[in-house]
Order: sequence, then C-alpha cells, then structure tokens
Amino acid sequence: MCQYSAMLLLDGGLALVIVASWLYCIFDVLTTDASRCRNLPKPVWILIVLLLFDIGAIAWLVAGRPWTGSVRNGMPYKGNTGAKYPEYDRPGRFAASNPDDDDAFLAQVRNRAEEQRRQYEQRRQAELQAEQDELRRRSTEG
Repeated sequence: MCQYSAMLLLDGGLALVIVASWLYCIFDVLTTDASRCRNLPKPVWILIVLLLFDIGAIAWLVAGRPWTGSVRNGMPYKGNTGAKYPEYDRPGRFAASNPDDDDAFLAQVRNRAEEQRRQYEQRRQAELQAEQDELRRRSTEG
C-alpha cells in the first residue's frame, strides 16, 4: 500500500508542476509585449499555449519567449534588446531632410495648389453659367 501512495504523491506532484508551468506560461504570454514575441504573432502563441497545454508551454519557453540580455550573434530582429534603432546606424542610409528646405518640393506644392485653384474656378464658373441658363430658360417659359 505504501508503494501506491508514493506513486500517487509523485504523480500528483508532477501534475502540480505541469499545471503551474502552464499557468506561468499563459500569464507570461499575455503580459509579454507583442513586438517582443519571437517566431509567431502573440495571438498564435496564446492559442498554442492554451490548446496544447504542456507542449504549448514548453514551445513558448523555448521558441516564443523573448530573450533577456544583449543582442545575440549580432543579428537584428524585433526581439533584440541591443541598440534601439540599429537601422539608423547603417552606412549609406538615406537621411530625410526638412521639406521646407527643398525648393523643388515647395515649387511642386505651389504648382499643385495653383492647378487646384484653377480647376475649382473653372468648375464654379460652369456651375454659375448653368444656373443662369436655367433661370433664363424658366423666365422664357413662364
């Protein structure tokens, strides 16, 4: 009888550890920022951990949980905690300039505004002419 109680205690303890790790992984997935989840989007990880129970919890710990530490192997990906924006340090990167300093851009904006004004005036003149024609037609009929 003692042998059965020891097995029952061991099985119960193992089940408790599995349930505790599963609950930990659920809360960990829910509280992890979506941009830090690795390999899959956060909603997919939530489904995997909820539906696959112990295998899903192990998969989250191995493949989904963000690494804490420095950049691994110098390879950038969305979970790295190294440089905040490493793409800005890339040599030869195009740097945006202030559009107010670009004369060609300002000339293009002015030309487009003038063209829009001209089109509006033409449309308005056509509408006024159509209204006057309609008033003349009604006055000649009545």
